[in-house]
Amino acid sequence: MDLNTIESDDIGTAAGQPAVRATAAKKVFIKTYGCQMNVYDSQRMGDALAADGYTATDAIDEADLVLLNTCHIREKAAEKVYSELGRIRDMKAERAIAGREMLIGVAGCVAQAEGAEIIKRSPAVDLVIGPQTYHRLPDVLARVRGGEKIVETDYAIEDKFDHLPQPKRAEVIKRGVTAFLTVQEGCDKFCTFCVVPYTRGSEVSRPVAQIVAEAERLAEAGVREVTLLGQNVNAWHGQGANGEEWGLGRLLFRLAEIPGLARLRYTTSHPRDMDDELISAHRDLPSLMPYLHLPVQSGSDRILKAMNRRHTARDYLALLDRIRAARPDIALSGDFIVGFPGETEADFEA
Repeated sequence: MDLNTIESDDIGTAAGQPAVRATAAKKVFIKTYGCQMNVYDSQRMGDALAADGYTATDAIDEADLVLLNTCHIREKAAEKVYSELGRIRDMKAERAIAGREMLIGVAGCVAQAEGAEIIKRSPAVDLVIGPQTYHRLPDVLARVRGGEKIVETDYAIEDKFDHLPQPKRAEVIKRGVTAFLTVQEGCDKFCTFCVVPYTRGSEVSRPVAQIVAEAERLAEAGVREVTLLGQNVNAWHGQGANGEEWGLGRLLFRLAEIPGLARLRYTTSHPRDMDDELISAHRDLPSLMPYLHLPVQSGSDRILKAMNRRHTARDYLALLDRIRAARPDIALSGDFIVGFPGETEADFEA
């Protein structure tokens, strides 16, 4: 999926005068790989770049800045990035011959996992920025224009959401009546097959007030369906105004009170974090859609243990019974890994 971004004029000075001369607008092309959170992150990167004077383009060869927002969940996805970088490198060389600059950036989970190795393999890349630091994009780009090659993958001390500009209302309207909203990032489960704890870090939950404010802005701009996102979204926790501890179920009840929000969804969940209050939300909230994606990965307890899933097949089936009892019309989906190392025919048939 390709996501675009934003446009404005650069302002120059002439002969030391404060008067200005309009120059060509800077254009950015963002290509997004992978999950819904990457789509959300690309939109927020676009918002940050809009505030820095960039405009969107659908044409990669017109872009002054090309950003690849990458996925590292599978090896093939990572290799696709290097293939794409080879193609963009040739475009960059052609633009340089014509006297036009093209900066190349790699963001997302491949950036976080491989860091400076990306520039070693693809020297045409100007910047590498991880998913926790993309709020620094304008500052990083200023350093790149000064001749540096930047790798910015340290986990930020500051909350990136406190430093990201809000999207313009017109931009939200253009995106349509559905929207993603990240409420939680990272994972502490350390399943043996999964790279997420190493690319997205440990579990971090956004504050209640921050989430509610963003949801209210989306609703005011005409959004009618919001999907809450997290690598392990039902591990979200926060504090209400009175200091009371909230889980995702309580948050959904609060978001359901926002005028205009007709439909709520969330993804992706872990069976171990599916608590009673969240199940009750499926029973009691008409706006919470009757759908749940709940990965199980294997029906074999031996393989589940090898995966470090910390639940059994029986635990999972009992949980499904509780969910269906609360919401009989719910649609369920899941993920299964076939051919996990050591899996036997008996494990497969379990």
